[in-house]
Amino acid sequence: MNTTAAPPGAGRRVLPTLNEDGSRRWIRPKPSHGAWWKRRQVVAYVLMAIFFAAPHIRLFGKPVFLMDLPRREFTLMGYTFLPTDTLLFMFTLGSGVIGIFLVTALWGRAWCGWACPQTVYLEFLFRPIGRWFDGGYTGSRNLDKQGAWFTPRRLGKYVTFFLLALLVSHTMLAFFVGTEQLYSWMLNPPAEHPSAFFFVVLFTGIVWFNFTYFREQTCLIVCPYGRWQSALIDRQSLIVAYDYRRGEPRAHATRTRDPNAGDCIDCGACVQTCPTGIDIRNGLQMECVHCTQCIDACDEIMTKVGKPTGLIRYSSQDEIAGKPRHLLRLRTILYPAVLAILLGGLATAMLRKQPADLTVLRGLDGPFATEADGRISNQIRIKLTNRRGDPMAYTILLDSLVGGDVDTDDVTVVAPENPLTVDAGATRTTSVFVLLPARAFPTGDRMITITVTDERGYRESVPYRLLGPSNGASRSTP
Repeated sequence: MNTTAAPPGAGRRVLPTLNEDGSRRWIRPKPSHGAWWKRRQVVAYVLMAIFFAAPHIRLFGKPVFLMDLPRREFTLMGYTFLPTDTLLFMFTLGSGVIGIFLVTALWGRAWCGWACPQTVYLEFLFRPIGRWFDGGYTGSRNLDKQGAWFTPRRLGKYVTFFLLALLVSHTMLAFFVGTEQLYSWMLNPPAEHPSAFFFVVLFTGIVWFNFTYFREQTCLIVCPYGRWQSALIDRQSLIVAYDYRRGEPRAHATRTRDPNAGDCIDCGACVQTCPTGIDIRNGLQMECVHCTQCIDACDEIMTKVGKPTGLIRYSSQDEIAGKPRHLLRLRTILYPAVLAILLGGLATAMLRKQPADLTVLRGLDGPFATEADGRISNQIRIKLTNRRGDPMAYTILLDSLVGGDVDTDDVTVVAPENPLTVDAGATRTTSVFVLLPARAFPTGDRMITITVTDERGYRESVPYRLLGPSNGASRSTP
């Protein structure tokens, strides 16, 4: 029988997911179903339920979340941000970023361990299903050792993962096009909507590849958040930490206990359960996502050996070193202050926001024109965006046209459509033509007020400058 010797260092670990020979080290974490796991499980299933249900929920007649890219609209909690809402979007985005900074400064990588979709779906959906197909934690490791990647059970696992990825990708698409459009596309041939079909195929492939093969490497290689933690946290931030003062020197589990040894029995349970394959006893590491699995595993061992729990726990680096923890420090004062300013600005801007957007523009052909009878004509373009959930009829009024040398008989207002009906969330533009005698422009202009109203009490007035010939002289403009 022809055999080939393994290269030097093959199988020996260099990085959590890398062997010395450059081969992939597959991580099969042993689940620890302790108190922290149960808390995270509740949070994870609530977040998954929200994700799958959100596209179908309506608030004030609108989806709770919809990012309509073709129409350049973003709906959040029933409120629609339009391209003109730059200030509102800036306040919202800034609040989210500062909020993440504040959470990280206080509780470390709580986002990664508790709410990140990568962690939620991998640890509480894909990995449990994978272990069930493989025959549990031991079965997964045995299949890996045998190199059995395409057994019937694992093929069934891959097919199930594909169906889950298909569900996730369709739900994700609903956040961009809405459920009504998604249902229509699902019932029609892909040739009628090739872009949407391509998106679903591409995103399904990415999700399937990520949760079937790439897995924890997304956190270790792709995601930059772990590399930011050195700048976002300090020694007072709450992290998942090993109490080396209590645990060292370690005593091996199979040897006679040394009365001078620490509480750590070097059982390796914390390493076996870690979803990124690190040893938490080596201190704070970029790969740690604060999933608390090592806490549950260590607490179980401590209970078995009759030692107090909490050898691995939520703590700060200073607390582990024996120093007091201070909640108030520069970053925990600065971040809330900035967040309060941004949220205050967002609330103020939203309270002052009208249920319609009114934009008044000048005509396209020229500032004014002289008619055959000598009157001066101004074209006014009025652009209206209806923010309400129902179609609205807007009435356009022009004030301050009469006065001085101008009476009612001298004024002619031509409005092709007044009131102007605008569908919910739509934008329409109409033109209004104002004809006045040349004497109405003794200085070359005349100020008027354009007022737009609807039947629900909306009223907005905009000052506007009509233009005409200087000193009332009748002349045409190019």
